[in-house]
Amino acid sequence: MLAGEYAVSTLLTIGNLSRSAFYKWRNKQQRVLDLASDGITQQIQDIHRRYPFYGYRRITIALRRIGIIVNHKRVYRLMKKLGLQSTIRKKRRYFGRKGSSIFPNVLNREFVSDKPRTKLVTDITYLPVTSGFLYLSVVQDLYNNEIVSHCIGEHNSLPLVLDTVTSLNGEVGKKAVLHSDQGFQYTSGHYKQKLQLMGIQGSHSRKGNCLDNACIESFFSHLKTEALPRKRKLDTEEMISCVEGYIDFYNKERFQKKFGQLSPIEYREKLAA
Repeated sequence: MLAGEYAVSTLLTIGNLSRSAFYKWRNKQQRVLDLASDGITQQIQDIHRRYPFYGYRRITIALRRIGIIVNHKRVYRLMKKLGLQSTIRKKRRYFGRKGSSIFPNVLNREFVSDKPRTKLVTDITYLPVTSGFLYLSVVQDLYNNEIVSHCIGEHNSLPLVLDTVTSLNGEVGKKAVLHSDQGFQYTSGHYKQKLQLMGIQGSHSRKGNCLDNACIESFFSHLKTEALPRKRKLDTEEMISCVEGYIDFYNKERFQKKFGQLSPIEYREKLAA
């Protein structure tokens, strides 16, 4: 604290210390800090390698579980320096700021629909491949759980979401609702504008409440459990083929108890007949 008010030479004179002793001490302290950071950095890299979907807060907790007590802000700075980021969600770090466009929770966990294309839910999940990760964006119809639109991309981005919504090709009912979480893509002005142009009412989950979008989380769980191999990673082409094949199977053949053991499309076609 005094170093900001007095010259170092003055303080050394008062403390009866030599300049060489002071700089030797300071350099030693810096080396200790550097070594500590190096050790934490290595642990952060190890945790990120094992759990690439951990963000800086969860990595902070993981560090504490192995006896390394460190502030989450320091973990964030070190991860940023290392270029490490959670591979799932990748939401912006807002620190109290609100998204530009937050919709009310219109869906409000009412996951049953009596008309096709009127209650839709959407989300993104990550897909691990040999070269890194791909991202799957889907729109699901709560009328019959059918996946009515999906896109796969190399980045968890706004264009991926907009392409997914555009792929609905206007096949939505009047007063249709599209529900999502509050990820940065879904709170952007461009997303709001896209929904307005298509005549769709936006709806957002409460912040940090995954149960508000439980249906689509269930679909992602089925996809990863039933379609993706557990003992090896697929390359990009294999993953795309695998996901496309599973969505086709899910829509056309995978029967569901709630629909009288009919697949989503079979159920829709039966009621339309």
